[in-house]
Amino acid sequence: MTADRAADLVYFSLILLLALSALAARRIPLRQTLQMALAWIGIFGIGFLILAQRDRLAALWPGAAAPQASVHIPIAKDGHFWVMARINGVPRRMLVDSGATTTALSVATAKAAGLDLDESPFPRIIDTANGTITADHTTIRELEIGAIALDDVGAVVSPAFGDQDVIGMNVLRRLKGWKVDRGTLVLNPQDRPVFT
Repeated sequence: MTADRAADLVYFSLILLLALSALAARRIPLRQTLQMALAWIGIFGIGFLILAQRDRLAALWPGAAAPQASVHIPIAKDGHFWVMARINGVPRRMLVDSGATTTALSVATAKAAGLDLDESPFPRIIDTANGTITADHTTIRELEIGAIALDDVGAVVSPAFGDQDVIGMNVLRRLKGWKVDRGTLVLNPQDRPVFT
């Protein structure tokens, strides 16, 4: 079970517990309470199944687009892979770095994309090649890399990054796969439709 599915299960369990506690507080006869509880369990069970299979069901909805296409990024003259990405719709040239644990953004990029730098009251301490730094955690609502679109991407922001923006392993792990093939980085998206 993925973390998203586990979170859905916890969410629906809490809602179900709330509904059952409301029934218990009303002191309704046991038989009627059980009937209502079974009805609520059925309703939430169906809701959970729909949420769990939303990726498959999305293709049936009008307005669904074809699955996302792979993105091919040629190696640059400096030996790195650079891509034009969109952070909440704001275009930025980003370094794809499999050695970076988390996506890292400059303060200028974070501000241009309207990211909430006060999302967490506690700064993160990060070990980098240039030493230990502190950074603010934020969430990118939508990160687009070519035809690939990812929602709710965690990122760190620090003045120590200068004007450098980096796509880290937290993004690459969300893909179906990625590889370097004859000087080209190939990013393969998850098999799911996206909306246009």
